[in-house]
Amino acid sequence: MISDLRLQSYRSYGDATFEFGKGVNIIVGANASGKTNLLEAILVLCRGSSYRAKDIDLISFNAPWTRLDMTTQDGKRTVTLERKDTNSEKKYVIQSVPLKRLVLSKTIPVVVFEPDHLRLLSGGPERRREYIDGILEQTITGYATLRREYKRTLAQRNRLLKSMYINTDEMFVWNVRLSELAGKIVLYRTILIDKLQEEISDIYQSLSQTNNEITINYLSSCNLSNYSTDLMKHLEQNIDEDKQRGFTSYGPHRDDIVIKIDSHPAAVSASRGESRTILLTLKILELKIIEKSRNKKPIFLLDDVFSELDGSRRKALTNYLQDYQTFITTTDADIVVHHFMDKCRIIPIG
Repeated sequence: MISDLRLQSYRSYGDATFEFGKGVNIIVGANASGKTNLLEAILVLCRGSSYRAKDIDLISFNAPWTRLDMTTQDGKRTVTLERKDTNSEKKYVIQSVPLKRLVLSKTIPVVVFEPDHLRLLSGGPERRREYIDGILEQTITGYATLRREYKRTLAQRNRLLKSMYINTDEMFVWNVRLSELAGKIVLYRTILIDKLQEEISDIYQSLSQTNNEITINYLSSCNLSNYSTDLMKHLEQNIDEDKQRGFTSYGPHRDDIVIKIDSHPAAVSASRGESRTILLTLKILELKIIEKSRNKKPIFLLDDVFSELDGSRRKALTNYLQDYQTFITTTDADIVVHHFMDKCRIIPIG
């Protein structure tokens, strides 16, 4: 649980201090008042980075540095960023111990909902892959390293594809390494997809008060039961096509996750309200999976979540929020407070 937060030279904040309740915290303010910046600051302190911007962009305009301090039940944690020309230097202090980076065990589990996530369904496959990989990075030790190694290996193979002459022995080595790493990534991804599938319809029906069936499946051009071997075959057989394209056309970086509502692709058949409810369903599942994996309740950050939900969906959502420390931004506190009565803390911004 987060009890207080101080922001110095952070985004739109000069020097601001906030105190939070252990349950639902409602951050109220006009548009562009800094509500989302406050959620982002919590995320940076919990996870070490922003989902919105590079580190240097977090420092207030013309300021030489920014500092974020937060108190939790486990002690104090600080993140500082110092401007270095076009880059920045980041430092962490967790319970008085300085750290250069945050390993998984030093992070605080957190789940984020923000309006741009609605494009998870209608946007390109990369968004859905990033979503699944983001959960895995919070639950599987070493998964972030595995992804980085895969990206480095993929880049090496792509560079070789662009060269005038391809050394077949060198290409074979990169194909083998890429296939090995890919098999591990896809195994973790498909296990997670199976976990999501177990409860996705039940939670969606609870939120929407409907009987719609939701399915989520992993889509790949390679055989999922023997991914490494099948990918190796594709890499070897399609070397000429890949060379013409200048990039690797098979692998986890090309796979997709397909979500359907009543057997129809949600990307084309779901209404905006249904899309938002599907996304909230995924976020609730994310909470559960991370809590079970980390044996710790995640922080829940909800940016403008209530604006397009009707009364029944709002009420259903609040039932899932009671057990988590939650931060909700809104321009209209009455909409949110109505569902939490006296069980929330109001934090005015601006």
